[in-house]
Amino acid sequence: MPVSVMHRYQWSLVAALLLSLLALAPASYSASYELVLRGGRVMDPESGRDGVFDVAISDGRIAAISEKALTAARVIDVSGQVVAPGFIDLHNHSLTPLGMRYQALDGVTTTLELEAGAWPVAAAGIQLPNGAPLNYGASAGYTGIRLELMQGVRLQDLFSGNSTVDYAGPAFREHASAEQQQAMRRKLDLALDEGGLGVGLPLDYFSAAIDTAELRMIFEVAGERGVPVFVHIRRGLAGDPQGLVEVVDMARDTGAPVHICHLQHSAMKGTGQFLAMIRQARKEGVDITTEMFPYNAGTTSIGAAVFSRDWQAIFDISYEDVEWATTGERFDQATWERYRSEQPAGMVIHHYVKEEWTRQALLEPGLMVVTDGTPIVSKSVGVPPQGIGSYSRVLGRYVREQQALDLMTALSKMTLLPAQRLQGIAPVFARKGRIQPGADADITVFDPQTIIDRSTYREPFQASRGVRYLLVNGTLVVEEGVFQESAKPGRQLTTPGS
Repeated sequence: MPVSVMHRYQWSLVAALLLSLLALAPASYSASYELVLRGGRVMDPESGRDGVFDVAISDGRIAAISEKALTAARVIDVSGQVVAPGFIDLHNHSLTPLGMRYQALDGVTTTLELEAGAWPVAAAGIQLPNGAPLNYGASAGYTGIRLELMQGVRLQDLFSGNSTVDYAGPAFREHASAEQQQAMRRKLDLALDEGGLGVGLPLDYFSAAIDTAELRMIFEVAGERGVPVFVHIRRGLAGDPQGLVEVVDMARDTGAPVHICHLQHSAMKGTGQFLAMIRQARKEGVDITTEMFPYNAGTTSIGAAVFSRDWQAIFDISYEDVEWATTGERFDQATWERYRSEQPAGMVIHHYVKEEWTRQALLEPGLMVVTDGTPIVSKSVGVPPQGIGSYSRVLGRYVREQQALDLMTALSKMTLLPAQRLQGIAPVFARKGRIQPGADADITVFDPQTIIDRSTYREPFQASRGVRYLLVNGTLVVEEGVFQESAKPGRQLTTPGS
Protein backbone atom coordinates (compact mmCIF):
# COMPACT_ATOMS: atom_id res chain seq x y z
CA MET A 1 0.00 0.00 0.00
CA PRO A 2 1.49 3.40 -0.93
CA VAL A 3 2.47 5.55 2.06
CA SER A 4 -0.01 8.34 1.22
CA VAL A 5 -2.88 5.88 0.94
CA MET A 6 -1.82 4.19 4.16
CA HIS A 7 -1.81 7.54 5.99
CA ARG A 8 -5.29 8.37 4.74
CA TYR A 9 -6.47 4.95 5.86
CA GLN A 10 -4.95 5.42 9.31
CA TRP A 11 -6.54 8.85 9.71
CA SER A 12 -9.90 7.40 8.64
CA LEU A 13 -9.62 4.80 11.38
CA VAL A 14 -8.72 7.48 13.93
CA ALA A 15 -11.66 9.68 12.86
CA ALA A 16 -14.08 6.76 13.02
CA LEU A 17 -12.79 5.85 16.47
CA LEU A 18 -13.24 9.43 17.72
CA LEU A 19 -16.75 9.64 16.34
CA SER A 20 -17.71 6.36 18.00
CA LEU A 21 -16.28 7.56 21.33
CA LEU A 22 -18.22 10.82 21.07
CA ALA A 23 -21.40 8.94 20.33
CA LEU A 24 -20.89 6.85 23.47
CA ALA A 25 -19.85 9.82 25.65
CA PRO A 26 -22.27 11.01 28.36
CA ALA A 27 -24.25 14.19 27.70
CA SER A 28 -22.06 16.15 30.12
CA TYR A 29 -19.20 15.91 27.61
CA SER A 30 -21.19 16.49 24.43
CA ALA A 31 -20.69 20.26 24.40
CA SER A 32 -19.38 23.09 26.51
CA TYR A 33 -21.52 26.19 26.99
CA GLU A 34 -21.06 29.64 28.46
CA LEU A 35 -23.44 29.05 31.36
CA VAL A 36 -25.54 26.23 32.74
CA LEU A 37 -28.41 26.59 35.19
CA ARG A 38 -28.26 23.23 36.93
CA GLY A 39 -31.09 21.21 38.36
CA GLY A 40 -33.93 23.72 38.54
CA ARG A 41 -37.63 23.10 37.94
CA VAL A 42 -37.90 24.19 34.32
CA MET A 43 -41.39 25.41 33.38
CA ASP A 44 -42.29 26.28 29.79
CA PRO A 45 -45.92 27.35 29.30
CA GLU A 46 -45.95 26.71 25.56
CA SER A 47 -44.75 23.10 25.53
CA GLY A 48 -45.97 22.23 29.02
CA ARG A 49 -42.47 21.11 30.01
CA ASP A 50 -42.31 20.89 33.80
CA GLY A 51 -39.45 18.97 35.36
CA VAL A 52 -35.90 19.06 36.63
CA PHE A 53 -33.40 19.87 33.87
CA ASP A 54 -30.12 21.60 33.13
CA VAL A 55 -30.47 24.68 30.92
CA ALA A 56 -27.42 25.66 28.85
CA ILE A 57 -26.89 29.17 27.50
CA SER A 58 -24.55 30.44 24.80
CA ASP A 59 -24.49 33.55 22.61
CA GLY A 60 -27.55 35.02 24.30
CA ARG A 61 -29.78 32.04 23.50
CA ILE A 62 -30.89 28.86 25.21
CA ALA A 63 -28.61 26.26 23.63
CA ALA A 64 -29.80 23.04 25.26
CA ILE A 65 -32.15 21.58 27.87
CA SER A 66 -31.15 18.19 29.26
CA GLU A 67 -32.05 15.74 32.01
CA LYS A 68 -28.35 14.87 32.11
CA ALA A 69 -25.66 17.15 33.46
CA LEU A 70 -24.29 19.72 31.03
CA THR A 71 -20.90 21.41 31.30
CA ALA A 72 -20.12 25.07 30.91
CA ALA A 73 -17.57 27.73 31.72
CA ARG A 74 -19.84 28.51 34.67
CA VAL A 75 -22.44 26.31 36.32
CA ILE A 76 -25.02 27.74 38.75
CA ASP A 77 -26.88 25.34 41.02
CA VAL A 78 -30.56 26.37 40.98
CA SER A 79 -32.00 23.24 42.53
CA GLY A 80 -35.25 23.97 44.34
CA GLN A 81 -35.81 27.04 42.18
CA VAL A 82 -38.24 27.57 39.30
CA VAL A 83 -36.56 28.35 35.96
CA ALA A 84 -39.15 30.30 33.98
CA PRO A 85 -39.27 32.49 30.90
CA GLY A 86 -38.53 36.11 31.74
CA PHE A 87 -41.65 38.10 32.53
CA ILE A 88 -42.90 40.47 29.79
CA ASP A 89 -44.68 43.62 30.99
CA LEU A 90 -46.88 45.08 28.25
CA HIS A 91 -47.86 48.13 30.29
CA ASN A 92 -45.22 50.10 32.18
CA HIS A 93 -44.65 53.85 32.21
CA SER A 94 -41.29 53.71 34.01
CA LEU A 95 -38.58 53.11 31.42
CA THR A 96 -36.04 54.58 33.82
CA PRO A 97 -32.90 53.11 35.43
CA LEU A 98 -34.53 53.00 38.88
CA GLY A 99 -37.77 51.61 37.49
CA MET A 100 -35.92 48.85 35.67
CA ARG A 101 -33.93 48.00 38.80
CA TYR A 102 -37.12 47.29 40.73
CA GLN A 103 -38.66 45.44 37.80
CA ALA A 104 -35.61 43.18 37.47
CA LEU A 105 -36.01 42.18 41.12
CA ASP A 106 -39.66 41.43 40.33
CA GLY A 107 -38.65 39.03 37.53
CA VAL A 108 -39.20 41.26 34.48
CA THR A 109 -36.85 40.88 31.52
CA THR A 110 -38.81 42.91 28.93
CA THR A 111 -40.73 46.06 29.87
CA LEU A 112 -42.90 47.90 27.37
CA GLU A 113 -44.69 51.25 27.23
CA LEU A 114 -47.70 50.29 25.11
CA GLU A 115 -50.65 52.21 26.59
CA ALA A 116 -49.19 55.71 26.20
CA GLY A 117 -46.36 54.78 23.82
CA ALA A 118 -43.67 57.11 22.58
CA TRP A 119 -43.31 59.69 19.83
CA PRO A 120 -40.83 59.43 18.24
CA VAL A 121 -40.56 55.74 19.08
CA ALA A 122 -36.83 56.04 19.75
CA ALA A 123 -37.67 58.41 22.62
CA ALA A 124 -38.72 55.34 24.63
CA GLY A 125 -35.06 55.06 25.65
CA ILE A 126 -34.48 58.73 26.31
CA GLN A 127 -34.07 58.17 30.05
CA LEU A 128 -31.56 55.35 29.51
CA PRO A 129 -28.50 57.16 28.13
CA ASN A 130 -26.07 54.64 29.64
CA GLY A 131 -27.87 51.53 28.44
CA ALA A 132 -30.65 49.38 29.82
CA PRO A 133 -30.59 46.32 32.08
CA LEU A 134 -33.85 45.09 30.55
CA ASN A 135 -35.29 44.85 27.05
CA TYR A 136 -37.73 47.65 26.39
CA GLY A 137 -39.95 49.10 23.69
CA ALA A 138 -42.95 51.27 22.98
CA SER A 139 -46.00 51.58 20.82
CA ALA A 140 -46.57 54.51 18.46
CA GLY A 141 -47.67 57.04 21.06
CA TYR A 142 -50.78 58.92 19.99
CA THR A 143 -50.55 61.08 23.13
CA GLY A 144 -47.18 62.44 22.04
CA ILE A 145 -48.42 62.99 18.49
CA ARG A 146 -51.47 64.97 19.63
CA LEU A 147 -49.46 66.96 22.18
CA GLU A 148 -46.87 67.93 19.60
CA LEU A 149 -49.36 68.90 16.92
CA MET A 150 -51.90 70.72 19.08
CA GLN A 151 -49.80 72.11 21.94
CA GLY A 152 -46.26 72.20 20.60
CA VAL A 153 -45.03 69.90 23.39
CA ARG A 154 -42.39 67.26 22.62
CA LEU A 155 -41.74 64.14 24.66
CA GLN A 156 -38.02 64.95 24.73
CA ASP A 157 -38.74 68.33 26.34
CA LEU A 158 -40.97 66.76 28.96
CA PHE A 159 -38.25 64.34 30.07
CA SER A 160 -35.59 67.06 30.08
CA GLY A 161 -37.76 69.33 32.22
CA ASN A 162 -37.92 72.01 29.52
CA SER A 163 -41.67 71.66 29.15
CA THR A 164 -44.76 70.60 31.10
CA VAL A 165 -48.14 69.20 30.16
CA ASP A 166 -51.11 71.54 30.35
CA TYR A 167 -54.04 69.20 30.94
CA ALA A 168 -56.43 72.07 30.24
CA GLY A 169 -54.79 72.66 26.84
CA PRO A 170 -56.24 72.01 23.38
CA ALA A 171 -54.75 68.53 23.04
CA PHE A 172 -57.03 67.37 25.85
CA ARG A 173 -60.04 69.61 25.22
CA GLU A 174 -60.44 70.45 21.54
CA HIS A 175 -61.56 68.43 18.53
CA ALA A 176 -59.02 68.19 15.74
CA SER A 177 -59.84 69.64 12.34
CA ALA A 178 -59.82 67.43 9.26
CA GLU A 179 -56.39 68.84 8.35
CA GLN A 180 -55.04 68.16 11.85
CA GLN A 181 -56.38 64.63 11.75
CA GLN A 182 -54.57 63.99 8.48
CA ALA A 183 -51.36 65.38 9.96
CA MET A 184 -51.72 63.08 12.95
CA ARG A 185 -52.40 60.16 10.64
CA ARG A 186 -49.12 60.81 8.82
CA LYS A 187 -47.22 60.96 12.11
CA LEU A 188 -48.89 57.77 13.29
CA ASP A 189 -47.81 55.96 10.13
CA LEU A 190 -44.29 57.32 10.59
CA ALA A 191 -44.18 56.12 14.19
CA LEU A 192 -45.19 52.64 13.05
CA ASP A 193 -42.52 52.78 10.35
CA GLU A 194 -40.06 53.59 13.14
CA GLY A 195 -40.90 50.31 14.88
CA GLY A 196 -43.82 51.14 17.16
CA LEU A 197 -45.27 47.98 18.70
CA GLY A 198 -48.85 48.89 17.86
CA VAL A 199 -50.71 52.12 18.65
CA GLY A 200 -50.82 53.51 22.19
CA LEU A 201 -54.13 55.25 22.89
CA PRO A 202 -55.04 56.40 26.43
CA LEU A 203 -58.42 57.47 25.10
CA ASP A 204 -59.99 58.29 28.46
CA TYR A 205 -57.55 61.18 28.90
CA PHE A 206 -58.85 62.67 25.65
CA SER A 207 -62.55 61.96 26.16
CA ALA A 208 -63.56 65.56 25.48
CA ALA A 209 -61.20 65.93 22.53
CA ILE A 210 -61.21 62.80 20.34
CA ASP A 211 -64.45 62.50 18.39
CA THR A 212 -65.74 59.50 16.47
CA ALA A 213 -64.08 60.56 13.19
CA GLU A 214 -60.65 60.84 14.79
CA LEU A 215 -61.05 57.57 16.66
CA ARG A 216 -62.02 55.83 13.42
CA MET A 217 -58.95 57.27 11.73
CA ILE A 218 -56.71 55.78 14.44
CA PHE A 219 -58.36 52.36 14.17
CA GLU A 220 -58.22 52.46 10.37
CA VAL A 221 -54.45 52.97 10.49
CA ALA A 222 -54.11 50.06 12.91
CA GLY A 223 -56.35 47.88 10.75
CA GLU A 224 -54.41 48.68 7.59
CA ARG A 225 -51.10 47.96 9.31
CA GLY A 226 -52.38 44.91 11.23
CA VAL A 227 -51.14 46.23 14.59
CA PRO A 228 -52.97 46.29 17.94
CA VAL A 229 -54.46 49.40 19.49
CA PHE A 230 -53.56 49.40 23.19
CA VAL A 231 -56.43 51.43 24.57
CA HIS A 232 -57.45 52.90 27.88
CA ILE A 233 -61.17 53.05 27.12
CA ARG A 234 -63.39 56.01 27.95
CA ARG A 235 -64.99 55.77 31.37
CA GLY A 236 -68.63 56.51 32.04
CA LEU A 237 -70.34 55.96 35.37
CA ALA A 238 -68.94 53.09 37.40
CA GLY A 239 -69.43 49.85 35.47
CA ASP A 240 -70.80 51.49 32.31
CA PRO A 241 -69.75 49.32 29.33
CA GLN A 242 -70.18 51.96 26.61
CA GLY A 243 -66.43 52.67 26.44
CA LEU A 244 -65.81 49.00 25.71
CA VAL A 245 -68.65 48.83 23.21
CA GLU A 246 -67.16 51.81 21.36
CA VAL A 247 -63.73 50.24 20.79
CA VAL A 248 -65.06 46.74 20.07
CA ASP A 249 -67.32 48.18 17.38
CA MET A 250 -64.36 50.12 15.93
CA ALA A 251 -62.21 46.99 15.92
CA ARG A 252 -64.96 45.01 14.21
CA ASP A 253 -65.52 47.70 11.56
CA THR A 254 -61.85 48.33 10.75
CA GLY A 255 -60.27 44.93 11.37
CA ALA A 256 -57.87 46.44 13.87
CA PRO A 257 -56.63 44.20 16.69
CA VAL A 258 -57.38 45.74 20.09
CA HIS A 259 -55.99 45.28 23.58
CA ILE A 260 -57.97 46.65 26.56
CA CYS A 261 -55.75 48.11 29.28
CA HIS A 262 -56.19 47.42 33.03
CA LEU A 263 -59.53 45.66 32.67
CA GLN A 264 -60.91 45.73 36.22
CA HIS A 265 -59.78 49.31 36.78
CA SER A 266 -61.94 50.38 33.84
CA ALA A 267 -64.82 47.96 34.40
CA MET A 268 -65.04 48.18 38.20
CA LYS A 269 -68.34 46.60 39.32
CA GLY A 270 -68.94 45.66 35.68
CA THR A 271 -65.85 43.40 35.53
CA GLY A 272 -67.86 40.25 34.94
CA GLN A 273 -69.93 41.91 32.22
CA PHE A 274 -66.82 43.31 30.50
CA LEU A 275 -65.14 39.91 30.50
CA ALA A 276 -68.25 38.29 29.02
CA MET A 277 -68.41 40.94 26.29
CA ILE A 278 -64.75 40.37 25.41
CA ARG A 279 -65.29 36.61 25.21
CA GLN A 280 -68.28 37.14 22.93
CA ALA A 281 -66.39 39.56 20.68
CA ARG A 282 -63.58 37.03 20.36
CA LYS A 283 -66.07 34.34 19.34
CA GLU A 284 -67.35 36.72 16.66
CA GLY A 285 -63.86 37.08 15.20
CA VAL A 286 -62.64 40.30 16.84
CA ASP A 287 -58.92 40.12 17.65
CA ILE A 288 -59.21 41.32 21.24
CA THR A 289 -57.16 40.73 24.39
CA THR A 290 -56.96 42.33 27.79
CA GLU A 291 -54.85 42.63 30.94
CA MET A 292 -54.92 43.37 34.68
CA PHE A 293 -52.58 44.34 37.50
CA PRO A 294 -53.02 42.92 41.00
CA TYR A 295 -53.52 46.04 43.15
CA ASN A 296 -56.78 47.66 44.14
CA ALA A 297 -56.18 51.32 43.37
CA GLY A 298 -55.54 53.47 40.35
CA THR A 299 -52.89 56.09 39.77
CA THR A 300 -52.90 59.10 37.50
CA SER A 301 -52.29 62.85 37.58
CA ILE A 302 -54.66 65.05 39.51
CA GLY A 303 -55.09 67.10 36.33
CA ALA A 304 -56.27 64.11 34.28
CA ALA A 305 -59.38 64.65 32.18
CA VAL A 306 -61.44 62.19 34.18
CA PHE A 307 -61.27 64.52 37.19
CA SER A 308 -62.89 67.27 35.15
CA ARG A 309 -65.96 65.07 34.87
CA ASP A 310 -68.17 63.70 37.64
CA TRP A 311 -65.32 61.58 38.93
CA GLN A 312 -66.99 60.77 42.24
CA ALA A 313 -69.83 59.09 40.37
CA ILE A 314 -67.49 57.51 37.81
CA PHE A 315 -65.33 55.86 40.49
CA ASP A 316 -68.04 55.65 43.20
CA ILE A 317 -65.68 57.31 45.72
CA SER A 318 -65.15 60.70 47.36
CA TYR A 319 -62.27 63.01 48.33
CA GLU A 320 -61.13 60.95 51.31
CA ASP A 321 -60.61 57.91 49.04
CA VAL A 322 -57.86 59.74 47.13
CA GLU A 323 -54.33 60.36 48.38
CA TRP A 324 -51.44 62.51 47.21
CA ALA A 325 -48.86 59.97 46.02
CA THR A 326 -45.82 61.84 47.33
CA THR A 327 -46.97 62.14 50.95
CA GLY A 328 -50.02 59.94 51.44
CA GLU A 329 -52.10 62.95 52.36
CA ARG A 330 -55.86 62.37 51.98
CA PHE A 331 -58.00 65.06 50.41
CA ASP A 332 -60.97 67.19 51.27
CA GLN A 333 -62.68 69.49 48.81
CA ALA A 334 -60.49 72.51 49.63
CA THR A 335 -57.14 70.70 49.28
CA TRP A 336 -58.38 68.92 46.16
CA GLU A 337 -59.20 72.15 44.37
CA ARG A 338 -55.93 73.77 45.46
CA TYR A 339 -53.72 70.88 44.32
CA ARG A 340 -55.54 70.62 40.99
CA SER A 341 -54.92 74.28 40.38
CA GLU A 342 -51.31 74.46 41.61
CA GLN A 343 -49.89 71.03 40.70
CA PRO A 344 -51.96 69.48 37.89
CA ALA A 345 -49.17 67.03 36.96
CA GLY A 346 -48.90 65.67 40.50
CA MET A 347 -49.79 62.00 40.98
CA VAL A 348 -52.73 60.78 43.05
CA ILE A 349 -53.76 57.30 44.16
CA HIS A 350 -57.50 56.70 44.10
CA HIS A 351 -58.76 53.66 45.98
CA TYR A 352 -61.80 52.38 44.16
CA VAL A 353 -61.20 48.77 43.05
CA LYS A 354 -62.56 45.87 45.10
CA GLU A 355 -60.56 42.67 45.62
CA GLU A 356 -63.34 40.53 44.15
CA TRP A 357 -63.00 42.38 40.81
CA THR A 358 -59.22 41.96 40.80
CA ARG A 359 -59.46 38.26 41.55
CA GLN A 360 -62.13 37.75 38.90
CA ALA A 361 -59.93 39.40 36.28
CA LEU A 362 -56.82 37.46 37.29
CA LEU A 363 -58.58 34.12 36.99
CA GLU A 364 -60.01 34.84 33.52
CA PRO A 365 -58.43 32.48 30.93
CA GLY A 366 -56.23 34.30 28.44
CA LEU A 367 -55.98 37.49 30.48
CA MET A 368 -52.44 38.86 30.91
CA VAL A 369 -50.69 40.30 33.96
CA VAL A 370 -49.04 43.73 33.66
CA THR A 371 -47.98 46.45 36.10
CA ASP A 372 -49.13 49.88 34.88
CA GLY A 373 -46.12 51.15 36.78
CA THR A 374 -45.79 54.93 37.10
CA PRO A 375 -42.48 56.71 36.42
CA ILE A 376 -39.84 56.01 39.08
CA VAL A 377 -37.14 58.66 38.79
CA SER A 378 -36.24 59.20 42.43
CA LYS A 379 -37.12 57.73 45.80
CA SER A 380 -38.07 61.23 46.90
CA VAL A 381 -41.30 61.02 44.89
CA GLY A 382 -43.79 58.40 46.02
CA VAL A 383 -45.29 55.91 43.58
CA PRO A 384 -47.92 53.17 43.86
CA PRO A 385 -46.58 49.65 44.39
CA GLN A 386 -47.67 47.94 41.18
CA GLY A 387 -44.58 48.89 39.16
CA ILE A 388 -42.40 47.34 41.83
CA GLY A 389 -44.18 44.18 42.97
CA SER A 390 -46.94 42.98 40.63
CA TYR A 391 -45.42 39.71 39.45
CA SER A 392 -44.14 38.60 42.84
CA ARG A 393 -47.55 39.50 44.28
CA VAL A 394 -49.32 37.15 41.87
CA LEU A 395 -46.84 34.32 42.50
CA GLY A 396 -46.63 34.78 46.25
CA ARG A 397 -50.17 35.70 47.22
CA TYR A 398 -52.49 34.30 44.55
CA VAL A 399 -50.50 31.17 43.62
CA ARG A 400 -48.72 30.07 46.81
CA GLU A 401 -50.85 31.49 49.63
CA GLN A 402 -54.35 31.45 48.17
CA GLN A 403 -53.87 28.70 45.55
CA ALA A 404 -56.25 30.68 43.36
CA LEU A 405 -54.50 29.51 40.20
CA ASP A 406 -51.76 27.04 39.39
CA LEU A 407 -48.18 28.10 38.80
CA MET A 408 -48.03 27.21 35.10
CA THR A 409 -51.18 29.21 34.34
CA ALA A 410 -49.81 32.19 36.24
CA LEU A 411 -46.51 32.03 34.36
CA SER A 412 -48.35 31.84 31.04
CA LYS A 413 -50.13 35.11 31.85
CA MET A 414 -46.74 36.78 32.47
CA THR A 415 -44.69 35.29 29.65
CA LEU A 416 -46.18 33.33 26.77
CA LEU A 417 -49.44 35.26 26.32
CA PRO A 418 -47.74 38.70 26.11
CA ALA A 419 -45.16 37.28 23.69
CA GLN A 420 -47.89 35.80 21.50
CA ARG A 421 -49.75 39.12 21.49
CA LEU A 422 -46.77 40.82 19.84
CA GLN A 423 -44.99 38.14 17.81
CA GLY A 424 -47.26 38.64 14.79
CA ILE A 425 -45.94 42.18 14.29
CA ALA A 426 -42.50 41.80 15.92
CA PRO A 427 -41.04 38.33 15.29
CA VAL A 428 -38.42 38.85 18.03
CA PHE A 429 -41.19 37.96 20.50
CA ALA A 430 -41.47 34.47 18.99
CA ARG A 431 -38.16 33.82 20.80
CA LYS A 432 -39.40 35.23 24.11
CA GLY A 433 -41.80 33.95 26.74
CA ARG A 434 -40.46 30.42 26.33
CA ILE A 435 -37.85 28.09 27.82
CA GLN A 436 -36.87 26.17 24.70
CA PRO A 437 -33.68 25.59 22.67
CA GLY A 438 -33.22 28.54 20.35
CA ALA A 439 -35.24 30.94 22.50
CA ASP A 440 -33.64 34.13 23.77
CA ALA A 441 -31.99 33.60 27.14
CA ASP A 442 -34.39 35.92 28.97
CA ILE A 443 -34.85 33.81 32.09
CA THR A 444 -36.28 34.37 35.57
CA VAL A 445 -35.17 32.03 38.35
CA PHE A 446 -37.17 32.36 41.56
CA ASP A 447 -37.81 30.57 44.82
CA PRO A 448 -41.48 29.49 44.77
CA GLN A 449 -41.50 29.20 48.59
CA THR A 450 -40.36 32.75 49.32
CA ILE A 451 -41.25 34.97 46.35
CA ILE A 452 -43.43 37.88 47.53
CA ASP A 453 -44.06 41.57 46.94
CA ARG A 454 -43.09 44.00 49.72
CA SER A 455 -43.95 47.35 48.14
CA THR A 456 -46.93 49.14 49.69
CA TYR A 457 -48.75 52.41 49.12
CA ARG A 458 -47.15 53.77 52.30
CA GLU A 459 -43.65 52.38 51.71
CA PRO A 460 -43.35 51.74 47.99
CA PHE A 461 -39.59 51.45 47.56
CA GLN A 462 -39.22 47.93 48.87
CA ALA A 463 -38.06 45.48 46.23
CA SER A 464 -39.73 42.12 45.82
CA ARG A 465 -38.12 39.13 47.47
CA GLY A 466 -37.47 35.73 45.89
CA VAL A 467 -36.02 36.37 42.43
CA ARG A 468 -32.63 34.67 42.70
CA TYR A 469 -31.29 35.05 39.15
CA LEU A 470 -32.40 37.06 36.15
CA LEU A 471 -30.84 36.76 32.71
CA VAL A 472 -31.44 39.18 29.85
CA ASN A 473 -30.04 38.09 26.50
CA GLY A 474 -27.87 35.62 28.38
CA THR A 475 -26.35 38.15 30.80
CA LEU A 476 -26.93 38.00 34.55
CA VAL A 477 -28.80 41.11 35.70
CA VAL A 478 -29.75 39.67 39.10
CA GLU A 479 -27.35 37.27 40.79
CA GLU A 480 -28.08 35.58 44.11
CA GLY A 481 -30.88 38.07 44.63
CA VAL A 482 -28.65 41.12 44.06
CA PHE A 483 -29.18 43.53 41.18
CA GLN A 484 -26.01 43.93 39.10
CA GLU A 485 -25.60 47.67 38.59
CA SER A 486 -23.13 47.35 35.71
CA ALA A 487 -25.20 44.91 33.63
CA LYS A 488 -26.74 46.63 30.58
CA PRO A 489 -27.72 43.86 28.13
CA GLY A 490 -31.17 45.24 27.33
CA ARG A 491 -32.19 46.22 23.81
CA GLN A 492 -35.00 48.29 22.36
CA LEU A 493 -37.43 45.93 20.66
CA THR A 494 -39.15 47.15 17.50
CA THR A 495 -40.91 45.81 14.44
CA PRO A 496 -38.80 44.59 11.49
CA GLY A 497 -37.33 47.11 9.07
CA SER A 498 -37.54 50.05 11.46
